[in-house]
Amino acid sequence: MTSGTSTMPSDGAVDPAEIAQLPQRMIEAWAAHDADRFADLFVEDGTLILPGRFQQGREAVRSFMAAAFQGVYQGTRVTGKPIAIKPLGPGAVALITEGGVIPAGAEELPASAAIRASWILVRQEEGWRLALYQNCPR
Repeated sequence: MTSGTSTMPSDGAVDPAEIAQLPQRMIEAWAAHDADRFADLFVEDGTLILPGRFQQGREAVRSFMAAAFQGVYQGTRVTGKPIAIKPLGPGAVALITEGGVIPAGAEELPASAAIRASWILVRQEEGWRLALYQNCPR
């Protein structure tokens, strides 16, 4: 993974630990089944793309996740770790992660649920946020 400073200098270097905070915050929001915290990871007009799903905007993401936490994702956990960080320009990076949704009652991620995800992060005054998240089966 690329290393550098947390202020995104003109050479495009980024602090991997700072970038890794966003996936960790997603894991924590999911563990709490907190759709508001999950949606707050996104910029106002952020996009969430999952197999068969397209959610545009923070409110759409929040509504989708609130329903999913009461339905298909009830009792689940999510796991993931960064595998690559690619600076795109000042204040923007692509992050590649691997992980997946651990089914309710399971201790480990089954191979059939493993995914790779692409994240486009942008730096805002509040810190890094998701402009785009998309995943596919690993």
